[in-house]
Amino acid sequence: MNFFRGVMGGQTAGPQPTGAETIQKLCDRVASSTLLEDRRDAVRALKALSKKYRLEVGTQAMDHLIHILQTDRSDSEILGYALDTLYNIICNDEEEEQDENTQKQEEDLGVLFTEKFLRDSESVTLLLTLLEEFDFHVRWPGVKLLTALLKNQCSQVQGVILVSPMGVSRLMDLLADSREVIRNDGLLLLQHLTKGNAAIQKIVAFENAFERLLDIITEEGSSDGGIVVEDCLLLLLNLLKNNSSNQNFFKEGSYIQRMKPWFEVGDDNSGWSAQKVTNLHLMLQLVRVMVSPGNAPGASSSCQKAMYQCGLLQQLCTILMATGVPADILTETINTVSEVIRGSQTNQDYFASVNAPSNPPRPAIVVLLMSMVNERQPFVLRCAVLYCFQCFLYKNQKGQGEIVATLLPSTIDANSISAGQLLCGGLFSADSLSNWCAAVALAHALQDNLTQKEQLLRVQLATSLGKPPVSLLQQCTNILSQGSKVQTRVGLLMLLCTWINNCPIAVTHFLHNQENVPFLTGQISENLGEDERLVQGLCALLLGICIYYNDNSLENYTKEKLKQLIEKRIGKENFVEKLGFVTKHELYSRAAQKPQPVFPSPEQMLFDHEFTKLVKELEGIITKAVHKSSEEEKKEEEVKKTLEQHDSIVTQYKDLIRDQDAQIQELKEQVSTLSMNNEQMQTQITQQQSQIQQHKDQYNILKLKLGKDPQGPFTQGEGAQVNGLNTEELGQLREEVEELRRQHTLLHTQLSEKDTLINTLVKISLDTTARVESNLWMEQLQPLAPSSGSSADDAKAAELESRLAAQNTETERLKEECRGLRERCAGLEQQLATAQSTVAIEQTEKAKLQQDVQESKKEQDDLLMLLADQDQKILSLKQKLKDLGETVGETSPVDEDEEDDLDARDLDEDEDDD
Repeated sequence: MNFFRGVMGGQTAGPQPTGAETIQKLCDRVASSTLLEDRRDAVRALKALSKKYRLEVGTQAMDHLIHILQTDRSDSEILGYALDTLYNIICNDEEEEQDENTQKQEEDLGVLFTEKFLRDSESVTLLLTLLEEFDFHVRWPGVKLLTALLKNQCSQVQGVILVSPMGVSRLMDLLADSREVIRNDGLLLLQHLTKGNAAIQKIVAFENAFERLLDIITEEGSSDGGIVVEDCLLLLLNLLKNNSSNQNFFKEGSYIQRMKPWFEVGDDNSGWSAQKVTNLHLMLQLVRVMVSPGNAPGASSSCQKAMYQCGLLQQLCTILMATGVPADILTETINTVSEVIRGSQTNQDYFASVNAPSNPPRPAIVVLLMSMVNERQPFVLRCAVLYCFQCFLYKNQKGQGEIVATLLPSTIDANSISAGQLLCGGLFSADSLSNWCAAVALAHALQDNLTQKEQLLRVQLATSLGKPPVSLLQQCTNILSQGSKVQTRVGLLMLLCTWINNCPIAVTHFLHNQENVPFLTGQISENLGEDERLVQGLCALLLGICIYYNDNSLENYTKEKLKQLIEKRIGKENFVEKLGFVTKHELYSRAAQKPQPVFPSPEQMLFDHEFTKLVKELEGIITKAVHKSSEEEKKEEEVKKTLEQHDSIVTQYKDLIRDQDAQIQELKEQVSTLSMNNEQMQTQITQQQSQIQQHKDQYNILKLKLGKDPQGPFTQGEGAQVNGLNTEELGQLREEVEELRRQHTLLHTQLSEKDTLINTLVKISLDTTARVESNLWMEQLQPLAPSSGSSADDAKAAELESRLAAQNTETERLKEECRGLRERCAGLEQQLATAQSTVAIEQTEKAKLQQDVQESKKEQDDLLMLLADQDQKILSLKQKLKDLGETVGETSPVDEDEEDDLDARDLDEDEDDD
């Protein structure tokens, strides 16, 4: 105890040992002591010295401390001291104020001891095992130590944890710890663990991290929460940023819907705390991660759809139009809304319908554009509004048409401010930044939209009183020629290049002004300073577009004449060199990286992201167009025509192939249906075959039973059932056949009688007709006879006429009766044919049944022969046994009869069961 008293500061006589000597003695004590109490006291002393003598403790005691972690697992107190000591020598103390050199030395020591600790990867595995201990004095210092290791050597520790069994799962359990200090430090640990490692990010996400983190954020009060909410949001950003798998998992898990309550703000937005601003800023960044333009197109569009459906976009627009929101939150909200609507037609249409709560209500787009062209607004806010407007018009031809329509004469409303009026006002204002922003915004309204480029040519501007209006295109070139600021001219040149690109009509309008081409050639040919080189390059680009998209409608400015002009006044090589200034500019490379306009200062705001794509596309094309001769152009035109023909042929073949694919798909579906039907039929056939086999088995059993008694049993079986048919049924069938025969004979008899009656009636009818005709002939001869006895003849004629009428009536009746008899005869003949077919069928079935009976009799005779042979063999074998002196049991005739009776009785019972 005197030794520890001296170490801990007690008064002793004699010279005091140095710190290194004391630490050496404590290390020896830790290594050699057999009592746990002595080792615990020594480790406690090392912990006390570890901050002051960090280098000495780390150099001499680290191996002993790791050994303690391996051997003294049963004592939590000594484990806690060892972990705290290791943490003190590895962690760089960030709380104390130190000069730069001291801080660098501390960091170097931390990295050095971290590397020493990681020489054996089992040390990290041991530390992960200790984190399973629930004791606070072990778990908490273990979490801090592992966090310090990750800070100093992140990738190496990540590799060990990744291959450690259940390594990440053990760390995820820290979030479920009921002690907040461990849970909060576990969040910090997972933040460092998930940095830059997609594999660990995926594992953490599939360990239900999203659910746990969102629950913690809700418990802590969402945006009104403290530093814990911030830590959760930072961890979520680590898991989702640049990780498409986790983003898809987040979306599929319906976690986007749980983000909506974060952005519910009240009417009173004054007095936001710094922590709330930080939390809401991170929440907006989290939304942007899900819909970032850098994500896969399909992933971003599905997230945009989910955000609109759950009302998250509506909530963000509410913040956008709210009052009292801090400026940085408003700026980030504008950027977030921009990426939520970018390229999504549904979201863009909704954003176009949002109105600001003003009197009268104004569209949100108009309110935002008012901020963009207002030079008193913060620079970052104006950049955010420009980005929002660009995203609103991105792949949105409907929105482009609506913006351009506000500039056309037929749609201008003098009583309200429109987006087009604001853009024109910004385009020609005195503020160069407003000029640039308005020019870029208007260029996005024309991007890849030939219709709107042609529509914008109709816009006329009233420059001053008493002067005729000029076109918007002409006004832009007028401002260029006036020598304004570089930023203004760059913005106007980008607008003009975008406008006339791939639009021959706009090129013609531009060349129609006689001053434009001399101005461009003059700008390109001059030797100007470094700042003017960019303007020269853009002028060369504009002139090159006029050459490439020239339809030769103006005689003075055809393609060939413009190229000759370049060769004489500028020189082709010089022209190409000036054109290359654009892509070599530093700000060009910065703008080409991402769509959002982010610039450190307004002076560096020169290039637009979409315009950089246009320059990259046109530079090579224009260079070739300038160097080509007229003959080469003719050849190219011929090649183009050939290619167009080829494309038409290819299109026809594509259509044919598409039709064939559709037919193949239909045939595949038919094959699939037929295969299923075939399988079903095969199943039915199998079932029927099994049923037939069962019937055959029953039939064979019946035959075997019938074979036991050739006289009685077979006779009974034949009377009862033969091949599954009762003799009673056979008798009934025979009776039905006889009955049908009798009916057939009767019908034949009736038919003969009817034929006789019909013949008789026909004969009577013919006789009557002949008699009537004879009477009529006699009547015709009567006028030729003498007139004596005329009265008697008149009476006789009247009588004949009455008889003739009666005969005619009787003839008609007989004809009707004959027709009815013929119809009845046809019906009887049809019944007769049916009866004959039925008789034929019954006769066929009868013949089949008789054949089955004959076969059964034949099989029974064969069985009887086999039984007789078997009896003969049995008798011969019995005789042999007798000859050999063996005793053979004799069966009396009475017993045989009894056995036969029993067999017959069994057979009758089996037949009853059947």
